Amino acid sequence: MSSSSSRGAQPPDPPPGAHPGSYVVLLPVKPPARGKSRLVGLGDEVRVDLAAAFALDTVAACLATPRVGAVLVATDDARFSAALSGAGAPCIPDGASGDLNATLRQTAAEARRRWPGLDPVALCADLPALVPHDLEAALADLDAHGAPAFVADAAGVGTSMYAAPWDAFDPRYGGGSRRAHLDAGARELGDDLVTLRRDVDDLPDLQAAARLGVGPRTRAVLDQLGLF
Repeated sequence: MSSSSSRGAQPPDPPPGAHPGSYVVLLPVKPPARGKSRLVGLGDEVRVDLAAAFALDTVAACLATPRVGAVLVATDDARFSAALSGAGAPCIPDGASGDLNATLRQTAAEARRRWPGLDPVALCADLPALVPHDLEAALADLDAHGAPAFVADAAGVGTSMYAAPWDAFDPRYGGGSRRAHLDAGARELGDDLVTLRRDVDDLPDLQAAARLGVGPRTRAVLDQLGLF
């Protein structure tokens, strides 16, 4: 299925640069060679290409969001970090491989050192359908009502976005992270942020993202494969 019409139906994105930016997005990125193992039925090379495309499209959407002042990526893939840096997202090594929450806390500490005037927001890197309008709406909600806060994933079990002030930044990603964030006192944002919730773990997720409309890098891989 072509995604151009459905993506075009989204509310218009705010113009880049219309706001000086209030937030730094923390983006943990697995090396593409290790990512997306649940995309069963696709070859290893295709999964690598899709994992890379998801991350690059997520970065692009973040950087096009006015309230985002910076994106900091944590990854152990030196070659892919060059592509991410070239896209405008500086990278640091993943200092706690296998422990996502520890990685995010370390990334937050480095982000605070670099951009002390920006507030931290952790985001999944597998949001190829993300549009700036949805991320901007979530950040505007944070401005209006405060944090800690989070956005659940499309399944309503995990978490796609988590935000808290520096001194209270305590992500609870992992199995059942929606409940873990609620139990920790974080506020759940509305379920209308469709593209912000649409993470991709398996082929049905990817098809659902394609129906929403994915970013250009993901679209190019899907078109090359003749998928969706």
